[in-house]
Parts: sequence; C-alpha cells; structure tokens
Amino acid sequence: MSGPPSPCLEPPRYPLLIVLSGPSGVGKDATLNWIRRLDRQLSIVVTATTRPKRPGETDGVDYLFLDADTFEGMVAGGEFLEHAEVYGNRYGSPKSQVREAMAAGRDVILKVDVQGAVSIKALAPDAVSIFLVSSSMAELERRLHARATETRRDLRIRTEIALQEMESLPDFDYRVVNRDGCLEETVAAIEAIIRAEKCRIPPRRVSM
Repeated sequence: MSGPPSPCLEPPRYPLLIVLSGPSGVGKDATLNWIRRLDRQLSIVVTATTRPKRPGETDGVDYLFLDADTFEGMVAGGEFLEHAEVYGNRYGSPKSQVREAMAAGRDVILKVDVQGAVSIKALAPDAVSIFLVSSSMAELERRLHARATETRRDLRIRTEIALQEMESLPDFDYRVVNRDGCLEETVAAIEAIIRAEKCRIPPRRVSM
C-alpha cells in the first residue's frame, strides 16, 4: 500500500523563460556571449534582425541576419514571439526556438529591447524579466562612444532613449548592474537569479 508522498521529493519544476533587457550599449550581447561560453544547460534564443552585420559577428550565433522581405514574411506568418523596430532596424524573437527548447524541458534566455520585454511579459506573465543597467549614464555613454558603430547623431538618440527606457525599470523582476570590467560578476548575478527562481514557491509555469 502506498503511503503519503515523501517530503524529500522535489515539487515539479517547469522550464524558465528568462527575458534579458536594458538600454542599448549596456552589454546585453557581451553578457549572453559569456553565458554561451560557460556551456550551461540553457538555450539562448538567437534574435533575428535586419541590421547590417558588425565586424566579428557570426550569422546564426550573434544574430540571424535577414533581409527586409524575409523578416516581413516571418512577421506575416506569425513566426515571432515579439518584434519591433529599433533605431531604424527590425528585431524579432523566433517562436520556434523558444517552444522547441521549452518542450525539451530546457530553460530559455532571450535578449530583447525594453518594449519587446513588455510585450513578452504581456504574453507570458510568468517569464523572469531582468533589466541590465550600467553603473551610471556616463559609463553607458562611454561604452556607446567606444563601440564606434554609430554616428554622433545616433549616439545622441540612443542616449536619450536610454534615459526613457530607465523609467521602465519598475516593470521588471530584477535589476543587474553590469559594471565596467565586471562581466563575470554580471553573469554570476544572473545565474543566482535562475537558481533562486528554481526554488520559488509556487514555481513559475510559462505557457506559450
């Protein structure tokens, strides 16, 4: 005869959907690249974009670089979890990558801009949202200048938008400060958040 369930048994756990966001230049790509090198059991969604490939970027790893017609076809086919136009370029998170990973029981992390994060939270309220910030606005401006991929006008626009995006901070679950030269600590903080969420009662259960 079977008795009551053992108190030592873990409650059922469901795969997490982790949304990493923050202003342009705060270090989202660098953070994901570090996580990728750690080879954790974590699926990283490759964002689709129409923007030109930058030096050192690899198609299918850093981004899925698409032409405008291909991107629009995916929008028309409902293939994106969210999509938006940012600084004149289009970005989208492919649904297929998210659904396949979660169906296999793997946690998923995706990088989106602030408006994209708001859209995903509306679709999946149990997603874990993390807002990445620099130690100061002066530091963020320095990083944008050092990147040297935008014109002076673009830099001014990105800085102004970053100030606006900071107002969305209260809508996120967590804030992680990405200090200059401390990327390892940034990633450690994100991993700590994931571990804590695995202990959450009741557990998050994302339905897509």
